Amino acid sequence: MKSTQPTILVVNDDGITAPGIKALMDAMAELGRVVVVAPDSPQSGMGHAITIGKPLRLDPVDIYEGIEMYRCSGTPVDCVKLAVNKILKGKKPDLCVSGINHGLNNSINVLYSGTMSAAVEGAIESIPSIGFSLDDYTLQADFTHCVKYVKEIAKQVLQNGLPQATLLNVNFPAGGALKGIKICRQANAKWAEEFDERMDPHNRPYYWLTGVFQLNDKGQDTDNWALDNNYVSVVPVQFDMTAHHAISVLNGWKFNV
Repeated sequence: MKSTQPTILVVNDDGITAPGIKALMDAMAELGRVVVVAPDSPQSGMGHAITIGKPLRLDPVDIYEGIEMYRCSGTPVDCVKLAVNKILKGKKPDLCVSGINHGLNNSINVLYSGTMSAAVEGAIESIPSIGFSLDDYTLQADFTHCVKYVKEIAKQVLQNGLPQATLLNVNFPAGGALKGIKICRQANAKWAEEFDERMDPHNRPYYWLTGVFQLNDKGQDTDNWALDNNYVSVVPVQFDMTAHHAISVLNGWKFNV
């Protein structure tokens, strides 16, 4: 008799031993068959990078009893590609979830995030996909207050699907007293970056990236506002980066060639 359980692909960018992925796989195990494919080391800030200049390794691991898990030498996006093509043999999972990330992926951070890029890759493959992130960078992060929201949002996506070429970016404030869920837009913000220059023992300069998050948005419909006011922020994200509103502007230009 064919199983009606959905297949759920679980990925992340913090690595296969991160506490966040354990919290996510435990939540998903209540909804269906879980397959985990995650990097063998932290891959934060990798964005949508893929491995093309060296071979990839993919090894089964036995970390948690009863969970099918694989460790990948590549990026979060590599993990999704290998999961679909090699582990699931081209059969698309019913859902792809990424996280739970140690640290927020709100606003402009979505562009840099390995967590969200894994979810974007799922959506490119026409898999309903969600990225989950928590405002706590520590290995001691407490995901307890996130779990019921993770399960409910995943359940809704399994039941209802998502609009074409769309995925969800879900962020949680730290702490337990959440007020509920807000459907939001991405806040207008950027990083004001600097490079701290230092000298190595051979008197050659090297650099550490530092920066300050600059919020240029006072709207009360943004992910930043939701998080600041103790809501779970849910932002629908698309991977079509066309600035459709600019097409008519550019069509008005006179190209002298």
